[in-house]
Amino acid sequence: MFSIGAMSDRTGVKVPTIRYYEDMGLLAPAERTAGNQRRYGAAALDRLTFIRHARDLGFTIEAIAELISLGAHPDQPCAGASQIARDQLADVRARLARLQRLEVELDRIVSGCSGTGTLDKCHVMAALADHDHCVTEH
Repeated sequence: MFSIGAMSDRTGVKVPTIRYYEDMGLLAPAERTAGNQRRYGAAALDRLTFIRHARDLGFTIEAIAELISLGAHPDQPCAGASQIARDQLADVRARLARLQRLEVELDRIVSGCSGTGTLDKCHVMAALADHDHCVTEH
């Protein structure tokens, strides 16, 4: 059995977040000691590790809950899990494309400013004050 602190130490998930996951139903409610301290078994540690890894990959709480629900039926086809992962990949790719547009625009803004003038003639300040100075949609 693991205390909530031990679960935190082993997974890198902060104690309040573990409580939150429990409140959200992602983790089963912990057993309690006579002193009302939470105690988790190996299955809870495995589940928390799964949640942590999924969060590191950017999955939403809702997607993780769905994956956990799917995982409760290991004999079923994995098409649902695969679709959730494909949706996450599409979201990551969209965010990357947006970040690349931001990079291009910020590079253009920074390149237009020598950093030696005064703020009243600063290209960075002018570009930030008026979106019409931007060349790309970001």
